Amino acid sequence: MVEMEYAEAYGTRVPKVGLGTWQLTGEACYETVSAALEMGYRHIDTAQLYGNEAEVGRALADADVDREEVFLTTKVSPRNASHDDVLQSTKESLERLDTPYVDLLLLHWPNPLVSVGDTMRAMDHLVDQGLVYNVGVSNFPKVFLERARDAAESPIVTNQVQFHPYKPQRGMLGYCQREGMFLTAYSPLARGKALDDDDVQRLAEEYDKTTAQIVLRWATQHRDVVVIPKSADETHLRQNLDLFDFKLTRSEVDELTKSSLLKSGQAMLDGMVSELR
Repeated sequence: MVEMEYAEAYGTRVPKVGLGTWQLTGEACYETVSAALEMGYRHIDTAQLYGNEAEVGRALADADVDREEVFLTTKVSPRNASHDDVLQSTKESLERLDTPYVDLLLLHWPNPLVSVGDTMRAMDHLVDQGLVYNVGVSNFPKVFLERARDAAESPIVTNQVQFHPYKPQRGMLGYCQREGMFLTAYSPLARGKALDDDDVQRLAEEYDKTTAQIVLRWATQHRDVVVIPKSADETHLRQNLDLFDFKLTRSEVDELTKSSLLKSGQAMLDGMVSELR
């Protein structure tokens, strides 16, 4: 039995470790998601922009796991942010995913050319129809997040953002915690940059854990933070799930928190360029 911690928002409970599928496509995506589900992952994150919803859906359908046991997230492309496009593209996502609903639907990036009110009204409609259980956003600065929350009837349960020791998102995390949301951390390893940190390597030796486990534990020890690391390597998949048999001290968490505009900016730029191609 996999040991797991959970985050909660507005009655929704989500495993603190999920599988991110950015840059996983074709059979590699299918095989990775299948392996992850077999290992005990119960939280899978995909997106229209990733081009892999069909493979994720096939892996879910073929897995010896009930659909209700898996928290499944997909994200609407900012190109589909208008009211009618949200409705149409989400229904197409459900067809590709071969599921009657998703547990969470996010708007992947803000679209300044579309009223967020139109987007959220469409998401509310999908919730009313039972096609989407929860809604949220991704890559939203606080001012945009507040506008989306004001426009939506359904509670916005999360903002999915880059979050790692070099970008600890203190302002956004504090806002989410105060408002009863959870923060979903993508690129929690800073695209590998955090693994070379001297303090991370020292703590990995002291705890007899991998450097990735130290960094992911740093993230999951923050209240209301969920991580979605991506890996196609089965050893790394198992290790990324095996986080909850140790805890860093408060001073160690503080020691690893090292805001760096250079390192976080490079990681964000790499992600934006790849996702928006």
